[in-house]
Amino acid sequence: MDLTNLLLPGAVKVLSNVTSKKRLFQDLGEIAHSAYGLNAPQTVDALQERESLGPTGVGHGVALPHARLHGLDRVVGVFLRLEKPLDFDAVDRLPVDLVFALFAPKDSGVEHLKALALVSRTMRNAETCTKLRANTDPAALHAVLTAAQGVQAA
Repeated sequence: MDLTNLLLPGAVKVLSNVTSKKRLFQDLGEIAHSAYGLNAPQTVDALQERESLGPTGVGHGVALPHARLHGLDRVVGVFLRLEKPLDFDAVDRLPVDLVFALFAPKDSGVEHLKALALVSRTMRNAETCTKLRANTDPAALHAVLTAAQGVQAA
């Protein structure tokens, strides 16, 4: 499993006007719909349901929201770089500006966990996060994310 299979270039965006977690989830739903054909309202509901179990802000300005959905045949992702950091109830109480959302088939087991572990490892890399924060071009962000995995695998 690698990020090039999880994350389409069209699922990487820079957003400037996200003012709440609810708005962020709506944006994630719309992008997931555009990139993968997912049902946007169902995606938003699934993200909110998962978030109600506990915040997915993992610290250092990173959030990893995720949800399981009907109608998916594989794990897919959406990456957002927020121009204005958002309060996300993260474990370290710092606002979030890097968001990597994962969507998995409802009945996925180990594949969902492998994808979450891969994304978590990638987003824990301080050098990768610095590069992501230094770029505003979605193509460059996609390249940084997919290249970061190659470096970690070596």
